[in-house]
Amino acid sequence: MVGARVLVVEDAPEFAQLVTAALRGEQHEVTLAANLADARERLRAVPPDVVILDLTLPDGDGLDLCQEIRRDTNAFVLLLTGRDDEVDKLVGFRLGADDYMTKPFSPRELAARVGALLGRARASGDAPQPSKQTVGDMTIDSDARVVTIDGSSVELTKIEFELLDALAERPGSVLTRSQLLGAVWGENYISDDHVVDVHIANLRKKIDSGKPSRIRTVRGVGYAVNT
Repeated sequence: MVGARVLVVEDAPEFAQLVTAALRGEQHEVTLAANLADARERLRAVPPDVVILDLTLPDGDGLDLCQEIRRDTNAFVLLLTGRDDEVDKLVGFRLGADDYMTKPFSPRELAARVGALLGRARASGDAPQPSKQTVGDMTIDSDARVVTIDGSSVELTKIEFELLDALAERPGSVLTRSQLLGAVWGENYISDDHVVDVHIANLRKKIDSGKPSRIRTVRGVGYAVNT
């Protein structure tokens, strides 16, 4: 998706310049914000397609804004931080982040990751899919992007919905973590399989409601939706 709108929330000028140059080189429209207040204003003014978000900002923690972006917009979120901490990474994914990079970073890799995120949106829009899939008492409406269980809607993040949608296409069949990465994040996504486990865990909390899990784990292989 050439010409996507990207909001870069970064208070360090040297990193903001690196990110801006890399993304404008791919013909994206880049807007900068140096703090949370400025970022919230820009999010309201022109909703972006992607937000590149530093976690440590002068007026607060970027994780708070990550949660707001996921709640209020459809933008992809790529966390960019100098804190190479597994806990931060897991919290970021649980709050709905789509990707995570630590400083120092390769501008070329960052541009590639943004392209992979945008490629997911293009692929999901182009691929013909059945509008609804039903697995037991659960219905997944791909057009409306709505999941209902026993007639009640369940609120999912984009990633959670896409994971469930991919699994429901082949109910009972096991999809490997690599297959799910390819289906949801794109074939060129650069990450380890652990990101799948984190989002599956979040998904289960929302669709199981104390019942036996609707998603079965096959150790050492992957996941399947129980029929």
